[in-house]
Amino acid sequence: MQKDYNCIQYSSKMYPSIDIATNELNIASELNPGPWILHSKNTGIAARNIAEKVQGMNPEKAYVIVLLHDIGRRVGIVGITRHVYEGYKYCIQKEWDEVAQICMTHSYIHGSASLGQSIESDEEKAIKEYLDSHKMDDYDRLIQLCDALATDYGFVILEKRFVDVVRRYGIVETYIGGWEKTFEIKEYFEDKMGCSIYDVLPEIEKTTLICPNPWRPK
Repeated sequence: MQKDYNCIQYSSKMYPSIDIATNELNIASELNPGPWILHSKNTGIAARNIAEKVQGMNPEKAYVIVLLHDIGRRVGIVGITRHVYEGYKYCIQKEWDEVAQICMTHSYIHGSASLGQSIESDEEKAIKEYLDSHKMDDYDRLIQLCDALATDYGFVILEKRFVDVVRRYGIVETYIGGWEKTFEIKEYFEDKMGCSIYDVLPEIEKTTLICPNPWRPK
């Protein structure tokens, strides 16, 4: 079998090399500039650092697939559903199945229940079908946690990130359930790590105290 230098294969699932993933994010930054690029990089760092402390997890895989969790934003300034589905489609075309998985699950901490009762668009139906057939694993849980730990300017405690989201989008009742689940995942990984997740996030003491105005598209 000819070796494929564009991806790394573990079992039957695939994801790109670090160099390829970094280049993809650079291309995406030209297509749709914004703080989501630095957020993605910091999310990848958080995932790698946590995975290094968890037996059975692959830090390189964690970094790569989490680095590209928002790659669907390459299409422009779009909502959650659109960027999730665009990222999934893009990665499936690349045969990066494990990245496609993370694209699909990172915004839905409660699985398809996170979509609510009103599912109308074809994108929402496709996402629901995927989530209903997918069993969340530790990499899904890792991105859901790290997505809440990383901003474009660094790493912050969960409470700070949750306040930032409310400042950007307003108060939504369903947020509370998501916050509770995120804290459960935090405790889950801390039990596996034998330390606080905050112990492995660089300069979190400084960046948690930074309070920039919420970013909004121009």
